[in-house]
Amino acid sequence: MSCKEFETVYQEVFPFWREISQGDREFICQNSYALAYPKGKNIHGGDECSGVILVRSGSLRLYMMSEEGRDITLYRLHRGDMCMLSASCVLDAITFDVFVDAEEDSECYVISGPAFAAVSERNPDIKIFALETAVGRFSDVMWVMQQILFMSMDKRLAIFLSDESSRTGSDTITLTHGQIARYMGSAREVVSRMLKYFAGEGIVEVSRKDIKILDKKRLRRLAL
Repeated sequence: MSCKEFETVYQEVFPFWREISQGDREFICQNSYALAYPKGKNIHGGDECSGVILVRSGSLRLYMMSEEGRDITLYRLHRGDMCMLSASCVLDAITFDVFVDAEEDSECYVISGPAFAAVSERNPDIKIFALETAVGRFSDVMWVMQQILFMSMDKRLAIFLSDESSRTGSDTITLTHGQIARYMGSAREVVSRMLKYFAGEGIVEVSRKDIKILDKKRLRRLAL
C-alpha cells in the first residue's frame, strides 16, 4: 500500500495525526505494512515488540499463558479495533507478556513498534494516546478476572453467550466447546457439562456445529 492510503486511514483513527509534523506522519506511514494472517496464526508472542496492530477485517484474540501452558483470553479485537499491548517498546510500564492469535482469517495494518516508539518520544500526544488506549483495555481485563474469581460458571456462560449473540447479531453461536472454554478461561469438559444443563432446561440447543439460543429472556436472567 502507498503512504497516502495509510495516511487516509490514520487521520481517521489517530486523534493526534494532524498535531504531529509532516515528517513524522510520513515516517509512520513508511513503517506501516498491510498484512494478512490466516486463521490460527500467532501474530505476537511474549515480550517481543511486534508493533501497533489495527484490525481491518477478521478477529484477533489476546491472551496470557501460564508456565503450565494454560491460557486465559483477555479480550478479542474486531474490525476497527487497535492493539497497543503488542508494542511493548512503546509502553515501558507494560511488563507482562501477552500473546495474539488470529481467530479467523484477518487483515491488519501494522506499524513498526520501534518506529512508533521513536515518533512518540518526540510527541507527547502520541505517548498519551498509547497509554489511554492500553488503559482502556484494562477494564476488559479486569472484567475477565472478576468473572473468573467471583462468578458462578452458569452466570459466566450465560454472559458469554449473550455477549456473543449481541456481537454477531445472531442467536446461533458458531464456536466449539473448546473455543468457548478458552475464551472463558475454563476447561472444555466444564463448558460441555454446563451447555448440556442449559440444553436440558430448554435455554439452548447444542449440536456439533453450533449452539442455538432458544430462550433469550431466561439466558439474560441467568446473566444478571
